Amino acid sequence: MKRVLIITYYWPPSGGSGVQRWLKMSKYLPENGWQPVIYTADGAEYPVEDLSLEKDIAPEAEIIRRPIIEPYSFYKKFLGIKKDEKIKAGFINEGKKKSAWKENVSVWLRGNLFIPDARCWWIKPSVRYLKKYLQKNPVDAIISTGPPHSMHLIAKELHKKFNIPWIADFRDPWTDIDFFSELKLTKRSLKKHHKLQYQVLTEANKVVTVGWDWAKGLESHGAKDVAVITNGYDFNIEELRTKSGLSDNFVMSHVGIIGAARNATKFWEALGELIKDENQSDFSNLLKIRLIGQVDNSVLISIKENKLENHVEIIPYIPHEKVIIEQSASQVLLLFVNNSPNAKGILTGKIFEYMASGRPILAIGPKDGDTAIILDETKSGTIVDFEDKEGMKKSILDLFEKYKDNQLLTKENESVKKYSRRALAKEYVNLIERILRNE
Repeated sequence: MKRVLIITYYWPPSGGSGVQRWLKMSKYLPENGWQPVIYTADGAEYPVEDLSLEKDIAPEAEIIRRPIIEPYSFYKKFLGIKKDEKIKAGFINEGKKKSAWKENVSVWLRGNLFIPDARCWWIKPSVRYLKKYLQKNPVDAIISTGPPHSMHLIAKELHKKFNIPWIADFRDPWTDIDFFSELKLTKRSLKKHHKLQYQVLTEANKVVTVGWDWAKGLESHGAKDVAVITNGYDFNIEELRTKSGLSDNFVMSHVGIIGAARNATKFWEALGELIKDENQSDFSNLLKIRLIGQVDNSVLISIKENKLENHVEIIPYIPHEKVIIEQSASQVLLLFVNNSPNAKGILTGKIFEYMASGRPILAIGPKDGDTAIILDETKSGTIVDFEDKEGMKKSILDLFEKYKDNQLLTKENESVKKYSRRALAKEYVNLIERILRNE
């Protein structure tokens, strides 16, 4: 069996979206003739933990955990955050009172002292350890997955030393990610980010990302012929349907983080106007919104401003296996694309699980982006532009009328099956083996 070293920060007990891609991909590598060797962090500061994911680790996988030092203890002390409190993913604002100047200083320090990210202190010790490890335990290929993009810099040094074929896998962009402009970078730091990004994109044997627009973006920064292998779903669709029954109420659910850029303000306004409409009393009585995951304070403000508090339930986190059942029990699944310059390329991992559940999707985002392409290809839902409030109201009411007529039925969709993690793992193995033949 060939061996592939996978360098990833996110690994169980980490929960959330960052862990899913390579936990699930590596699960199906052994049946395709590849043993995954996972190099990951010991003692990492994960925003959420989900012990239920450990059952998805391939029995054949070799797991290497090495201690990591992260600067979060200083960050917490500086901002007055309790030691046992988790650092939220991205730039989530929970509405807690923090000193504005301290927050600005901490962002400046994060952007300019920790390049490319807060895991940069792990690069050198990881390279030292893995150089010794690979001399005694050779592998046939290396895959680094980011963010955090420090993982790519570890792989870059190993590739330079051993000339092992290397794939740099981008789950999100680097300098094109939506919050990059918020890092308060100096010219020197900005130049360093772009230099490191260029080195990774041009020195890796292959660059892979999860969507077509982001592939073009990475190519504009120096990568050649970026491959697209999307995220996917990993559950038995038929088995899932026996576990979950549809909700009685008109439940619209969103799964995952809703940061400020993902706060669909016009959507909340549309709902607020519909529940006040005297002609829509049934809608007001039956509407339930479930937000499962971290929610930015701006979202809570939008909900309150539109008098939706009695219709909204917020569930900070539940294990992934339960999330799948919850979304399959919902009448409608909500998908909010970040309203940011890179919105066209955003293709969240949850969309594939949404599609596999067979529930109709209502997405808010660009109608010419990658999300729109997938929804159109699979006929899994509707997408409405960020500012089209009337379009949102029409789409919501159309779905509500179908719900009342018992027309929102779970249906099997053959076009979705190619997005199973098993099928995508085989696609990834084919890519690795093509690279090996070329090398």
